[in-house]
Amino acid sequence: MADLLKYLPTTRKETELRGWDEVDIVFFTGDAYIDHPSFGAAVLGRVLEAAGFRVAIVPQPDWHGDYRDFTKFGKPRIYFAVSAGSMDSMVNHYTAAKRKRSDDAYTPEGRAGARPDYCTITYCRILKQLYPDVPIVIGGIEASMRRLTHYDYWQDRLMPSILVDSGADLLVYGMGEQAMTEIAKAIRDNGKWPMANDKCHSIPQTAYLTSDEASIPADAIRLASHEEAVKDKRKHAENFRLMEVESNKIHPKTLVQRVGRQFVVVNPTYEPITTEQLDAIYDLPYQYAPHPKYKDKRIPAYDMIKWSVCMHRGCFGGCSFCTISAHQGKQIVSRSKASILRQIERLSQLPDWHGVISDLGGPSANMYGMQGKDKSLCEQCARPSCLQPAICKNLIQDFGPLLDIYRTVDQLPYVKHAFVGSGIRYDLMSEAYARQLITRHVSGRLKVAPEHCSDAVLKVMRKPQWSHYLRFRELFLRINKEAGLNQQLIPYFISSHPACTNKDMKQLADETKKMHYRPEQVQDFTPTPMTLSTTMFYTGINPYTREPIYCARTPEEKKQQNKYFFWYK
Repeated sequence: MADLLKYLPTTRKETELRGWDEVDIVFFTGDAYIDHPSFGAAVLGRVLEAAGFRVAIVPQPDWHGDYRDFTKFGKPRIYFAVSAGSMDSMVNHYTAAKRKRSDDAYTPEGRAGARPDYCTITYCRILKQLYPDVPIVIGGIEASMRRLTHYDYWQDRLMPSILVDSGADLLVYGMGEQAMTEIAKAIRDNGKWPMANDKCHSIPQTAYLTSDEASIPADAIRLASHEEAVKDKRKHAENFRLMEVESNKIHPKTLVQRVGRQFVVVNPTYEPITTEQLDAIYDLPYQYAPHPKYKDKRIPAYDMIKWSVCMHRGCFGGCSFCTISAHQGKQIVSRSKASILRQIERLSQLPDWHGVISDLGGPSANMYGMQGKDKSLCEQCARPSCLQPAICKNLIQDFGPLLDIYRTVDQLPYVKHAFVGSGIRYDLMSEAYARQLITRHVSGRLKVAPEHCSDAVLKVMRKPQWSHYLRFRELFLRINKEAGLNQQLIPYFISSHPACTNKDMKQLADETKKMHYRPEQVQDFTPTPMTLSTTMFYTGINPYTREPIYCARTPEEKKQQNKYFFWYK
């Protein structure tokens, strides 16, 4: 029983052990509940708990039948929170070929089928049916990337903001700690919904539906309506360009899009949090383990991150197919060295610690501590990438703080090995960093993501030229030879990305053959909501040049491109 009190409650029995007669916030998630700072439900639950709210979590509720999982805590005092989990549920369920996956890494024993398609929408509709007067706040990657009109690959059509189909009252996009807490305080202090909605509608990093056009800020950017975007692909492409430009600013404007007789209003983001705020989030009392309800059941996603340490948030790479900067932001927010060391010490106290850190990383491991020299220039900047088409001259490329952490961790008596398992940007590199990484923090194989070798395709991907990869490969081989190591460099590639033709894939096959690569990790491009690559895939237009762009769209075209990876067969 004592162990149960260390976790956020998942059953009525656990709330009774705490002496609670009601819950403030009930959090529904499509993932298993793992009390670890790599999982959004755990982080948000702990942040709300620290702010004085009583939070319960319902992981992977059964949406069939009597809905008992949706009613077991009754009506919360403040709101329901809903997230599909760490992945968009459709990406979680289907391959690029739209085949149903047979497993789910975020479910005990990797079992498939523990969450529905369009998970956020399904959960919200059930909750609105059961508790129509309780506000629902949605968030997580699924809601975040579907906050405006977006292309859904699985239905092959544009869908409106997820607020429309879900019936949710508020949407929190991006990293939600500040907004979720402010919403809870606003409802607590201003009366129950809808009395508090005016206050909630002014909270940054939220989106909502309204029919009151007069309440929309005068300087808001007006996007083409959902209906116009459905009729005209050029308007959808332009909508994406406007949205992406604003999302890359430190001080963006409000975005507004008409949907039928209502308007989706997307408030600007908060400014990036501070190192002190991020440290406080990581210092919360996580148990670094799945809830005891799972007993000895294996959860694959937990196995992957159990001994990992995330050192920062954000990514300024701006890759066309990636959602990290759209969700976490372009600005890097780094934890302090002391906070990182506290987490490692906490991990070393777990019963099955063996002295190995699987990853000292982040979205891009070698961006830790990097920022602009002149922050006033960053505040005026709308570039989607600080690295492409060339590295920004205002970027501080200082690997000193990161190397200091690597070397300090190496000297800890309870750490045998500390590896870097996250991706690295090889176009953001120094000899000293490369040598430390390759000789001390690679577990035999270093995985990198050139994605292609055609410079024309790489330009559309916002990835560095192939020559950057070749130079890094030479550096990797040289350092290995000098250190007497025999490690492998494993590249990731993508087929069927917009602008990629069969000719480009043949070039990639020739390049990999020359280097004696037999690619293991290959990926057919999967269009996911609200990325530049997906917009190009759907519209056949580059939103920035407004010119047509080739896309392999049919299953036959995509399969033919993917076959080039396997020339050796």
